[in-house]
Amino acid sequence: MGNEQIPAEYLLEKLSEAKNHFERALDCKHTEFDDLYPYMIEHPQFFWYKRYVAWSELLTVVKFFTELSVPWESQFTVQQVDYIKKRVMSSKVLDCWFENTDSKEHVG
Repeated sequence: MGNEQIPAEYLLEKLSEAKNHFERALDCKHTEFDDLYPYMIEHPQFFWYKRYVAWSELLTVVKFFTELSVPWESQFTVQQVDYIKKRVMSSKVLDCWFENTDSKEHVG
């Protein structure tokens, strides 16, 4: 593999997609995960697992940004950056992710 540059727009798009996926999972809205595992909807642990998968995806994308020395923090609130840097999806992350955001509504 050579020294190809990854376009910043591509990286930001992937970060936005991962953030949107996590936020949709938090809001119990439809995500790609629902299409992959439609039978899971019948199980109570489904929403926890769906959120875990989306959180893992977000952390992976942020890890790539960090490894490539590309800033990512501006896409999140200060509190969200703190949650991401701690890497642990706690009940506080689930309950307070949308706290202090400019938007009155969650993701569409």
